[in-house]
Amino acid sequence: MTQEGESQSAGADELVSRLELIQERPLAERANAYRAIHDELSRVLEGGDREVSSR
Repeated sequence: MTQEGESQSAGADELVSRLELIQERPLAERANAYRAIHDELSRVLEGGDREVSSR
């Protein structure tokens, strides 16, 4: 596996761990935690688009 592939795999593992921890929380806390992950992933994806388009 390449270094990039290992990094993506580690990121996916971290995300799964975070989601599992969220599932153990009460409903109201889960909603806020999922919203935070959504916002974080949106920023990452939108930032990736900007990097590609600036080349």
